[in-house]
Amino acid sequence: MPGSAEQIVATLAALGFQWTGPVVKQSERHATYQAALDRLVAAGHAFPCSCSRTELQAAQPPGHDQSDELYYPGWCRNGVRTPDRPTAIRFRVAPGTIAFADQLQGLQTADLARDTGDFVIRRRDSLFAYQLAVVVDDAAQNVTHVVRGADLLGSTARQVALQAALGLTTPVYAHLPLVIDANGIKLSKSTGAAAVDARQPARELWRTLQFLKQGPPPDLRRGPVASLWEWAIEHWQAQPLAGLRQMELT
Repeated sequence: MPGSAEQIVATLAALGFQWTGPVVKQSERHATYQAALDRLVAAGHAFPCSCSRTELQAAQPPGHDQSDELYYPGWCRNGVRTPDRPTAIRFRVAPGTIAFADQLQGLQTADLARDTGDFVIRRRDSLFAYQLAVVVDDAAQNVTHVVRGADLLGSTARQVALQAALGLTTPVYAHLPLVIDANGIKLSKSTGAAAVDARQPARELWRTLQFLKQGPPPDLRRGPVASLWEWAIEHWQAQPLAGLRQMELT
């Protein structure tokens, strides 16, 4: 939607978020993503694939959840099966377990070779996949801590694998519980959830801290945003959220 990116930036600023450099858009970084992709291909960590989604759906192992990324059986690992088709680029997954410590969800392990197989890092339409873009962007901006929703926890192992292949440092991860309604549906614009009211930033931040079980003092609800941030940083506690993947907004 035109203007939505600018609105997001303005809302973050109203809520007291600060950044130390210019706002970077992924649409302007294709050359950087391509350079990372070229490195992966040259090192044998990635390969072209002509397999269609329809073909992969028909070949899914019994019991595989197709709402997640389709399992890839490795058909093009040693050469493209159908050379006359457009190709995606897949990351060549190594056998074995990937482990990382999440500050809220604890030790996480994943066997990508068993669960997903080689995954797409550049689509057939030449758009770069989120997994590659976010890894390259985090490294370029010297991101040390990634805090995001628990719905992205399952993709983190793929990013850790890409970081290792590119020789990048893995950030510290913390996956917060998702906000859901009484029916267990994640709150979002598509489900009709109300937007953050940037006209009352202190109230919105206070409500968020309350929801996250931080117990902010009532007097800060209408106080300066800077004071609320100062209190939140000093008193942040991870323990009340440990292991929680979703929480109902009441």
